[in-house]
Amino acid sequence: MQVLITTAIAVATMLAYAVPGFLTVKCKLIKPESISAFSVVLMYVCQPMLTITSFLNAQFSLNFFWQMIVAFVLAGVLQLGVIIIAYFCLKKNYDKDIKYRVATVATAFGNCGFMGVPLLQAIMPEDVRNNAVVLSVMFLLGLNLIGWTFASYLISGDKKFISAKKAFINPAMLGLVIGLPLFICGAKLPTEIFTCVELLGKMTTPLCMIILGMRLATITFKEMFCSPFQYAIVGVKQILMPLLGLILIWFIPIDFYIRQSLFILAATPVASITLNFAEMLGKGQKTAANLVLLGTILSIITLPLMALIMNAVPDIYAIK
Repeated sequence: MQVLITTAIAVATMLAYAVPGFLTVKCKLIKPESISAFSVVLMYVCQPMLTITSFLNAQFSLNFFWQMIVAFVLAGVLQLGVIIIAYFCLKKNYDKDIKYRVATVATAFGNCGFMGVPLLQAIMPEDVRNNAVVLSVMFLLGLNLIGWTFASYLISGDKKFISAKKAFINPAMLGLVIGLPLFICGAKLPTEIFTCVELLGKMTTPLCMIILGMRLATITFKEMFCSPFQYAIVGVKQILMPLLGLILIWFIPIDFYIRQSLFILAATPVASITLNFAEMLGKGQKTAANLVLLGTILSIITLPLMALIMNAVPDIYAIK
C-alpha cells in the first residue's frame, strides 16, 4: 500500500508542473508556435545534464557496470521489439493518416528520463536509489538510439534519418560521452560546476511537464479523451509493454532492484520525446500531444497499478 501511495503522490506532483504551461498559453503569454523552442532546450540542454548528473551521483563497481550493460540490452530489445510489432500492425495505414506513424512510436517510448528519474528517486530504497537512476540512462540510451533513427523515419517518412551519424551524434550520446568516463573513473566535478550541471538536470521534469501543459492548452477535450484508438495505444504502452518486460527480465539473474527499476521504467507513460520529435520534424504534433497528455494523465492510475504488481512479484533468486 505504501508503494501505491508513494507512486500516486509522485505522479500527481509531476502533473502539477503542467499547470503553469497551460496557463501561459491560455493567457496568450506564449504563442503555440513557440512551444517547439522549449522542446529544443529540453532535449539539447537539460537531458544531457540529467544524464551527467545521474552518473556522478552513482557508485561505480565492476559488477554494477556489467549489469548496466545487461539493462541496456534488455531495454533495447523490449523497446525495439514493441515498436517493430506496432510497425507491422499499423503500417498499412501510414499513407492514410500521420497519426498511425506517431502511434507506432508512442507504443514503445516511455518517459523513462523525465518521469522515470523522479519516480525511481521516490520509490526505490535509499541504498540503491542512485544506481537505479543510472538504469534510467541505459533505458533512455536505447530509446534515443531508436528515436533519432528508426522513430524519426517513421514520423517523417524520410529514410535519411536511418544513419549511424543520427544514432551516435545526438544530445543523449553527449551526456553519455561526458558522464560515463567520470562515472568509471570515480571523478568528481568542482562543486560550482557540478551545482550548475545538477540544476540544469533537475529542470528536465518541470520543463517537460510545462511543455505538456502548453500543448494541452492548444487541444480540445474531445480530441484527447474521445478517441478509442488513443486509449488503445496508451494501453499497449503503459500496461502491455511493462507486462511483456516483466516476462523478459524477471528470470534473468541480475540484482532484484535492477529488475524492479527496469519494470517501472517500462511502465512510464508515453514519452514526451514522442512529442519533441514531432515538434522538431513538424509532423503529427497534435496526435503526439494527445497521446503524451492522455498517457500522462492516465499514469496516475497505471503507474501505481504497475508498482503494486512489481511489489507483489517475489525475488525468485532469494528463495531457497
